[in-house]
Amino acid sequence: MIWLAALCLSSSFASVFIYATWINPVKKIYIEESIKARQAAEHDLLFTDKLNSLFNSSTPTDFTAAAAQGVQSVVYIRSYESLGKDNVFSKTYSTNSGSGVIVSSDGYIITNNHVVGDGDEIEVVLNDNRELKAKFIGGDPYTDLALLKIDAHMLPYVVLGNSDSLRVGEWVIAVGNPFKLQSTVTAGIVSAKGRNINILENSGIESFIQTDAAVNPGNSGGALLNSMGLLVGINTAIISSSGGYEGFSFAIPVNLAKKVITDLKEYGVVQRGWMGVELQNVDNAIASDQKLTDVKGVYITSVVKDGAAADGGMLNGDIILKLNGKEMNTVPEFMENLAQFRPGDKVSVEYIRGSSRKLAVITLKNQLNSTDFVAIRRDPILRKLGIEIRDLDSYEKTKFKVRGVIVISVENGSLLGLTNVEPGYIITKVNDKIVTDAQQLINYLESHQGKIIFEGFYENYPGTYPYSFELK
Repeated sequence: MIWLAALCLSSSFASVFIYATWINPVKKIYIEESIKARQAAEHDLLFTDKLNSLFNSSTPTDFTAAAAQGVQSVVYIRSYESLGKDNVFSKTYSTNSGSGVIVSSDGYIITNNHVVGDGDEIEVVLNDNRELKAKFIGGDPYTDLALLKIDAHMLPYVVLGNSDSLRVGEWVIAVGNPFKLQSTVTAGIVSAKGRNINILENSGIESFIQTDAAVNPGNSGGALLNSMGLLVGINTAIISSSGGYEGFSFAIPVNLAKKVITDLKEYGVVQRGWMGVELQNVDNAIASDQKLTDVKGVYITSVVKDGAAADGGMLNGDIILKLNGKEMNTVPEFMENLAQFRPGDKVSVEYIRGSSRKLAVITLKNQLNSTDFVAIRRDPILRKLGIEIRDLDSYEKTKFKVRGVIVISVENGSLLGLTNVEPGYIITKVNDKIVTDAQQLINYLESHQGKIIFEGFYENYPGTYPYSFELK
């Protein structure tokens, strides 16, 4: 009998326990944390104009150059989260902490969403001990990534590398702030790629880089660098029975992070392309039934009606072999690569149906089953109110069991600002009418005057909060 625990590495000491037996392996995950924890081109450096290059996989004589770059670019993050709200003037806070990586000279920082995702206030401590307030640009619970911005310039930063070129056995170093020990560097090798350890909720996208570099609580959001000092991953989790490092650490591949942080910077939300399928790995039974020579590939168990795959002619039982010419051996590998595309992008899918090998060109859709981008709404009526909103995504609809819209920002002194409404407010009703999406709310506001009452809630506050104002 083996007891294991996978730990999301913030100093809130979140814990995930995995239980398995030799006879009948069953994996169970328990996550407890104060802040709840998914096609950038290979040459795209996002926030930098530095030249990228492929990795040097030869054994380095030392790590001093890479470590020096990482230490200067990794920060300590404190996130303050409201635990409750007795009234609009009284709040109680908890503190969560972790690491982050500066990826541009003007202050963009990548970290884990579980470190800062629900924080009301975020502080960043630089390697030179300066403490700065950080703005939360956006977070993505599907990949556990978040993007922050600090008001600073000419900062040291790391260059984004190419995690696809990272090879098993290659040297890497981890840089972070374990146990609040600033600028700690450890080294190890890549043990495996494409790992899924089931720590992300609601169809999270997991395709972790597994290493044996020592990583401990507080390293969440820190840098995984190759021997040249290029960022290849964001340290995220460990598997442990003690709560500390025991030889297994996991990082989000930087190629997945590139697409996520680009979208967060440009749109505030991730523009994710979906195929509209449910999948499982090809196993021995499927390989035998389909007379496959290799036990690999991605088996389609269900196709969503009118989804992207259905429109492309794909059916239940098809086995995906390649995506855009790249072999897909497992579901995590497929999901990692698919996550690098946006709604409206076309991808080629090579697959097997029966004894035939086929090729489909799929136009990806969003979670609302259209090719439109999900956008933060800034319509004139919303500017009049002083707010920005967006639709709840499928993750949030599932989590909260409601439809509606979420307030992204509130302008101080505006019509809504004077009501004390705060970012994060989820509007479910307007004048007792159910709000289904942003366009419906905008249409209602544009056609009504007089007293308007919003009803809704905040994720971390009990009860319903009404806000009223006069619309002229």
